Amino acid sequence: MVEVLSVAAVVGSGVIAGVLFAVALSVFPALQAMPADRYVYTHKLVGRRWDPTMPAIVLSSTAADVVLAALSPAGRPWFVTGAVTLAAVSVVSHFCNVPINRRVKSLPDWTIPAGWQDPRPVWRRWHLARTALAVLAALANAVAVITP
Repeated sequence: MVEVLSVAAVVGSGVIAGVLFAVALSVFPALQAMPADRYVYTHKLVGRRWDPTMPAIVLSSTAADVVLAALSPAGRPWFVTGAVTLAAVSVVSHFCNVPINRRVKSLPDWTIPAGWQDPRPVWRRWHLARTALAVLAALANAVAVITP
């Protein structure tokens, strides 16, 4: 069981880190370069498949880390680190990025209301924070599984 959960934790945290890194490296810069109306339209298209997929991967990987912390004394500090950083990814996503996403998705396509505050700079800061946390989680899980 420890071996299966270890693979799940490493793969899950690696997928999370990879997806968030790809968004930070390529998707967001493309969105940032767009005029506001095109950004809103594209944001809606790009974001369609993230929910509930990413939250499910983050939460199941966090749960795997919690179980592994209990079952694997040698890797415990690393699995705890993985669990805590993945939980932080979830918190940042849920309380910071998702509310911004909902506001953007509520806008009409191709029409930006007067006085609209562009959320991209704030969204980017929170996204980079959760990306860093996800990379740390993947690193912690990788170290945990090679710890004798």
